[in-house]
Amino acid sequence: MGGMGPAQPRVARAPYAALGLLMAASLLLRSGRLAVGYWIDEGISVGIASHGAAQIPGVLGQDGSPPLYYLLLHEWMQLAGTGEAATRSLSLLFALAAVPVAWWAGAAVFDRRAGVLAAAGAAGCPFLTYYAQETRMYSLVAVLSLLASAAFVLAFVRGRRSQLVPLGAYVTLLLYTHNWGLFLAAGMAVAWLLLWRAGRVEARDGLLVGAGVAVAYAPWLPTLVSQALHTAAPWSPRPTPLALLDVPGGLFGQVAGPLLAIAAIAAARRRPMDDAARVLLTVAAVAAGLAFAASQVQPAWTTRYLAILLGPLLLALASVVSRGARTMTAVALAAVAGAWLLSSPPPVKSNVRTVAHAVRPAIKAGDLVVSTQPEQVPALYRYLPRDVLYLTPLGVVPDPRVTDWRNGLQILRGGTAETTLLPIVDHLQPGARILLVTPVAAGHRSQAPWLRAVRIRTREWRAALRADPRVRAIGAAPRSALPRDAVSAELFEVLQGSNHRAAPTTRADERAPT
Repeated sequence: MGGMGPAQPRVARAPYAALGLLMAASLLLRSGRLAVGYWIDEGISVGIASHGAAQIPGVLGQDGSPPLYYLLLHEWMQLAGTGEAATRSLSLLFALAAVPVAWWAGAAVFDRRAGVLAAAGAAGCPFLTYYAQETRMYSLVAVLSLLASAAFVLAFVRGRRSQLVPLGAYVTLLLYTHNWGLFLAAGMAVAWLLLWRAGRVEARDGLLVGAGVAVAYAPWLPTLVSQALHTAAPWSPRPTPLALLDVPGGLFGQVAGPLLAIAAIAAARRRPMDDAARVLLTVAAVAAGLAFAASQVQPAWTTRYLAILLGPLLLALASVVSRGARTMTAVALAAVAGAWLLSSPPPVKSNVRTVAHAVRPAIKAGDLVVSTQPEQVPALYRYLPRDVLYLTPLGVVPDPRVTDWRNGLQILRGGTAETTLLPIVDHLQPGARILLVTPVAAGHRSQAPWLRAVRIRTREWRAALRADPRVRAIGAAPRSALPRDAVSAELFEVLQGSNHRAAPTTRADERAPT
């Protein structure tokens, strides 16, 4: 018996060692693309966060997002710096935190085996691998989704009232991080109503949580309403029903998703599904359905927004798979792990940094940078010289760190070369240079209204500059391998100006009343 004593600490330490290994594997998997150039959304993130903390909520009135992530990024940039790897390390930190959070959530809601599987899923799933290396809020959304989902089930299925206050806090933080958190909150409300109608929960607890979240979120509601009325830009086509079927593939990988589905179906046939897993699947299904319906009215469906579903789906999947036959489960999970290890984010998401560095020596203060895709300006601002003037079809850009989306589609459609571009050229002095930055057309051209309007303005503005006798083309950025978010650049020099047109307005002059 004396020989068994030393084994007990080793057994006790085993879960912590496994958790450490999973986090180390996650770090290795998710730190290889931290230093690549920013793409559109990352330029916007850094631009917004570079404002003062007190200014950020007001600035977001032009953007359409809640403030929590940008406030955290602002403080992080004060500590870590403003380079690509520095700003992305905040997302990496949240992705690493998702591993112990998933471990705790799976074990607390179900059992230790489900906790291990949930942690392994958080450590390797391609969705978190991708967004751990992007200066955006989606890895934070995933962590809050895990916490909120676990707290909801613990409070209303397992009967742990101590989780009511944490649940309200997690949901509130999620709502202040991403607007699609509203869909997850609605999914929880529907699941709670079903439990209440079945007599499994008391009305008081659910109503108290809902009231607490409503009071905490109320200060942001006026901004949310203004954003919904003025900043919505239909940059995405309306999703088809196939988009709902692709949700698991978007989160867990197009190859791994079917493998996990097979393992889950086999396990569910072997043993009944836990009630908590059913509730989590209800939450996810309602949230996805509401997001799909809303995107039929105002198209905004994209894979990255599915971060809100990672919590309920990962926990439900871990519960179901943990109950399967061990041999089949092990084989399926080994195949999934192999698929995850072979998948990786693209080496470069945008060529804006490459293009900007190529043309930077030819640009000086006072020159004009023209971007026919307005939302590219914050990324261009990161890499081009300061004190240049930025112009888009939305008008002169007063703050190039921010994209002003207010009534954007209407103004974009009216931003012709005759009314917006040529008056600015008229006021340039001989010798000034114009850098024209345009998006590279993809093989499949989206029919979303915003992107169609950008293509029209691009063709028109490029033709106007090439045909203008007052300017001459003097070069272009060299071509390189083109990522998904690619631009091309042409350089022009002003030969003479005419100064006969009325001075153009800036975008600030056309803001919608609030």
